Amino acid sequence: MFENIGLAFQGVFSHKLRSFLTMLGIIIGIAAIITIVSTIKGTNEQIKKNLIGSGTNTVDVSLNRDDNEYDLQWSPLPEGVRVITEEDIQELQKLPGVLDVSAYRYRGYADGVYYLNTAYSGELYGVDRHYFHTNNYRVNSGRGFIEEDFTEFHKVMIVESTVASSLFNGEDPVGKTVELMGEPYTIIGVAAQTIVNEPVINNLQDYYMYAGNSGGAIFIPDVCWDISYRYDEPQKVLVRAESTDEMATAGKAVADALTERVISGNTYTYKASDLLEQASNLQSLSQSTNNQLIWIAGISLLVGGIGVMNIMLVSVTERTREIGLKIAIGARGRRILWQFLTEAAVLTLMGGILGVGAGIGLAYMLSNVLGTPVAISIPACVIAVAFSTLIGIIFGLVPAVKASRLNPIEALRHE
Repeated sequence: MFENIGLAFQGVFSHKLRSFLTMLGIIIGIAAIITIVSTIKGTNEQIKKNLIGSGTNTVDVSLNRDDNEYDLQWSPLPEGVRVITEEDIQELQKLPGVLDVSAYRYRGYADGVYYLNTAYSGELYGVDRHYFHTNNYRVNSGRGFIEEDFTEFHKVMIVESTVASSLFNGEDPVGKTVELMGEPYTIIGVAAQTIVNEPVINNLQDYYMYAGNSGGAIFIPDVCWDISYRYDEPQKVLVRAESTDEMATAGKAVADALTERVISGNTYTYKASDLLEQASNLQSLSQSTNNQLIWIAGISLLVGGIGVMNIMLVSVTERTREIGLKIAIGARGRRILWQFLTEAAVLTLMGGILGVGAGIGLAYMLSNVLGTPVAISIPACVIAVAFSTLIGIIFGLVPAVKASRLNPIEALRHE
């Protein structure tokens, strides 16, 4: 085997230009495939990033009616939907793929919030003990909520850093009093998410979808929600999955469990946000389009394989006397067969390696020039090299069989 490999490399390097031109079809085909696969993978990751956004692996589970989210800000309290309890949360945390669960109340437009004469129009959350951990929030100044805030109904508030800079003109807001629906709340801390990976906003629709919280958010203990708003208002639920790939499964499991546990009747259901499903659908669309490009690039490999067969047939013709001499002194047909198969495999293996290198370089070049995302797939590179070698074996088989079946006497007489 090693002798055959040595002879193969000797044959390749003795005709450098011819070998390179033979490999060119393989190089172009492999380079095209690696470039397309790398671009597809990068684009899919970008789609997932654009939709999922923060990267915290969180899924919102909301109350729905007739397949539409029920707007608790402008609609009456729904009948037959009880409040989610701490016992419910503990049971939901046991579901597969679920890392943490938090129940919270929400206003997308918090009216009635004032600091001195300045009105606040951002988001307001009434959160439980689990929310900050579930949503990867960290208190940067002041303190977070403590158990006494929930058990003793403390009217305290934590604001996001964006609120601290806009509503308080950059001053430290900790200790200041904010009016919420006529009730005074003391700010005890400033918080921010520890993982911030903002989604990309390309148009007005993206803005309304992703940038709703650009004004920041204010958090109060959920036990104080009833003081300023309605009693027994159903909550939304935030689910933190163990991984991004588990988001859809974890979200659906929590939604189904909530529908079964806290809702009586068939009017309302809990439903998980389907951002991961949207990402998957867009990825499938991108994948189906680019698969056609991969098949087109595969034609280059077919052309390259035909080129390998052609050059190996030429090589057999050129070395007819050499083959006849080997057979005459006792070389078996199988040895001749393996020698030429090895030479064809080495030729295409080198073409595959050069093609992978060219494909990686081309992918990064296109990424810099066009601004498209790129992610190199190591399995794709390995498969591409293995596939190119397989092409050499397949298309080198006919010349190798022809060489192994030469009549030694006619071969020695060949001019």
